[in-house]
Amino acid sequence: MLDTFDITKRWPATRSDAIQLYSLPTPNGIKVSAMLEECGLAYEAHLVNIMQDDQFTPDFLSLNPNNKIPAIIDPDGPNGKPLGLFETGAILIYLAEKTGKFLPVDPVKRYETIQWLMWQMGGLGPMLGQFGFFHAFGGKAIEDPRPVARYREEGQRLLGVLNDRLEGRDFIMGDDYTIADIACWPWVRAISTPYKAEAEMELEDVPNVTRWLEACMARPASQVAVNVPPRP
Repeated sequence: MLDTFDITKRWPATRSDAIQLYSLPTPNGIKVSAMLEECGLAYEAHLVNIMQDDQFTPDFLSLNPNNKIPAIIDPDGPNGKPLGLFETGAILIYLAEKTGKFLPVDPVKRYETIQWLMWQMGGLGPMLGQFGFFHAFGGKAIEDPRPVARYREEGQRLLGVLNDRLEGRDFIMGDDYTIADIACWPWVRAISTPYKAEAEMELEDVPNVTRWLEACMARPASQVAVNVPPRP
């Protein structure tokens, strides 16, 4: 049934019963590999080398027309039929509902968790990603200081929001680790790896965030996820 997906022509599945993950260990990629590891689901990881424009190939675009990693195919989707998904927020919610893990059942806590997931998708990830580009990568060639300053300041503000949320809490939702944490920590980790911008982002001013990040990264699933699939 997986062979009905064109993407499997370029990245063939060797385990027809396992979730197929098409990814690279960027912050967004790590979010999904961490969730798969945490849930204990069988999966097969395929390297999509964005440095070689794999994400623009017709095979990849057949699954994700937005040409971004990660994406998945679950051979055992709703009603037992295969399901292809892209967008990390959608994938995290789907896997949480599939397994009954990392998303509270209580309606109020459920929507609060989704609220923080959306906060990451709409704010923390995009702002830190843009900052990282201008600080560490192609943006170095741009002499105008305003872009990097804009994203640095907004990134610092968002870290302050997260720091306030974590006051008196082990995790974003309190005692329980959820998809909100799984969505956020890979992006906060990126400040150090690969951006090397701890000083610029003033991490010393957000001790709740750094304490929480250490706890998230210490999880066995997280330690595996940061290298799934292995970088080329």
